[in-house]
Amino acid sequence: MTSVASSTVVHTRAPGKINVFLAVGDLQDDGYHELATAYQAVSLYEDVRARHADGFSVRFTSTTAGIDLSGVPVDDSNLAIKAARLLAAATGYAGGVALTIDKNVPVAGGMGGGSADAAATLLACDTLWNTGQSRDELLRLGAQLGADVPFALMGGTAVGTGRGDELSPALAQGQFQWVLALADFGLSTPAVYRELDEHRIRHLADINPVRQPRVDSGVLQALRAGDPARLADVMHNDLQAPALHLEPGLGAVLELGEQNGALAGVVSGSGPTVAFLAPDLDGALELQIALSAAKLAVVRATGPVHGARLLAD
Repeated sequence: MTSVASSTVVHTRAPGKINVFLAVGDLQDDGYHELATAYQAVSLYEDVRARHADGFSVRFTSTTAGIDLSGVPVDDSNLAIKAARLLAAATGYAGGVALTIDKNVPVAGGMGGGSADAAATLLACDTLWNTGQSRDELLRLGAQLGADVPFALMGGTAVGTGRGDELSPALAQGQFQWVLALADFGLSTPAVYRELDEHRIRHLADINPVRQPRVDSGVLQALRAGDPARLADVMHNDLQAPALHLEPGLGAVLELGEQNGALAGVVSGSGPTVAFLAPDLDGALELQIALSAAKLAVVRATGPVHGARLLAD
């Protein structure tokens, strides 16, 4: 990667994501689920600034309405700190880093904000420390931190398989307009997956066995055509039902968006952020106004956008 070893501060940026399609396989013996997902990186970004330090630390700021930083850990359990320590261990770097992260992706919202922090941190520290990792090496390290981290490094639109970290770029034409309804609470990803497993056990007689999950071909065709109406018809998330079971109020949010012009709405990832696909920019603006009038915290975003990258302050 680019060397800026003499710089006092290195500034990187990585995007949040929407799972426009997510199929979840059965629970495996290793405690994980096999996934098939279509990711799209969207224009909500985490900005990381890295400075030389003896130890490892992180602090957070945000100017985005609806972002609650109170529950974000700043100790070694934080994914950005884990990313920095992992890179240091992998490269033999003996120093540390002081990280400042400006958050614009919802916290515990199913949009991969923590993964974007980790991706941007890997790139920032590699640049700050001059550890010379290739993009493939950063992707490999990112995969050790979580399924969404490699995609935050890659960006764009991609199909993820395995745990979601085995990525294949997908062609997406044009720009998709998203309106995101932010919840004032978080949802635990493990809790949502547990609810999915329990739901499948409860309804074992009524649900077909889950075979190899795969992304519907109609999703890839709609993305390739840049056609939001076609994409709306095939958007799907296996985690939506368990998220709605844990937080029934999300159902009213979905209904409200679709009553006010959204082509479709979907719980993003494990939730609770609800992503609405709009037909065009005018439709997105109208939907944003309607949801804001209903006292929801709402932001607009477009996709696809680039993955983690270095910025000049």
